[in-house]
Amino acid sequence: MFSGAENNYQLVPITTFEMDEDSIKVLIYQGEDEVGKPTEFALADVVYPISATKNRIITIRNSSLFTDVNDEYLMIPLEELQEQVKENHIVQRTFWLGTDHFGRDILSRLVIGIRVSLLVGLIAVIISLTIGILMGSLAGYYGKKVDDFIMLIINTVWSIPTLLLVFALIIALGRGFWQIFLAVGLTMWVDVARIVRGQVMSVKAIQFVEAGRSFGFSDFRIIFRHILPNILGPVMVIAAANFATAILIEAGLSYLGFGIQPPQPSWGNMLKDGYGYFISSNIYPALFPGLSIMLMVLAFNLVGNAFRDALDVKGMEN
Repeated sequence: MFSGAENNYQLVPITTFEMDEDSIKVLIYQGEDEVGKPTEFALADVVYPISATKNRIITIRNSSLFTDVNDEYLMIPLEELQEQVKENHIVQRTFWLGTDHFGRDILSRLVIGIRVSLLVGLIAVIISLTIGILMGSLAGYYGKKVDDFIMLIINTVWSIPTLLLVFALIIALGRGFWQIFLAVGLTMWVDVARIVRGQVMSVKAIQFVEAGRSFGFSDFRIIFRHILPNILGPVMVIAAANFATAILIEAGLSYLGFGIQPPQPSWGNMLKDGYGYFISSNIYPALFPGLSIMLMVLAFNLVGNAFRDALDVKGMEN
């Protein structure tokens, strides 16, 4: 789901090709400033590429005798093989956003990179909301020593720079796909906890909470059934902001080499790969990932502002 299905075919970017009896000679694309790599492929391997073993090819009187996937012998005239290669296996493609220095389609990699950005944002928000709501609710509801202890933890985590804390967590958890998402999420719960704590301290003094206590409701029921539903507005706003922040942190980690590792595409490592070419005339490998990050973060910040305006009771009264 997250890494995509593996392609059974080998797609080779080429600049030129030339037929040579039962083979095709090509220049493999090595980059805009590099000379193509001369390579030769057998026509039978191009036309029938899916095979458990390499095709055994024999040329007999302008025909090619080879084994197919089922190890059955086939004989096809060379002219027919050449026509099949030209018509069905040499495809001229248009890359709307261009290609990087490895010949990879930038638009395709941007689309695939969206999954990483959305996934890291989603997981970070889930982790931050789970820990932040729990810690903030306990601190705001019970107060006194519980509040002092939890606020000590919050202030300690708050005082550590975010990237430094992420680096420490990645070293502790290991560098991996899910470890990065977990590390990002574990650094963002303090914002949620501070907001929830303040809201709970304000709401718990309202009469319906006192009524719940008088009916003998448990603290768990009062917090999660009566208090939390009334403070979801500010929580949704901070969740949208954390989503945007998580995308930025992941992009920064990938840019520095601590995030998603190549060849898995992410906007951060695409920006890193294209940065070296930014000072030359080819600015697009770095420009498009940067714009994508900017627009994604802007979108979630606007969503957060929309939540804030829609749930602002004072603004609605005015």
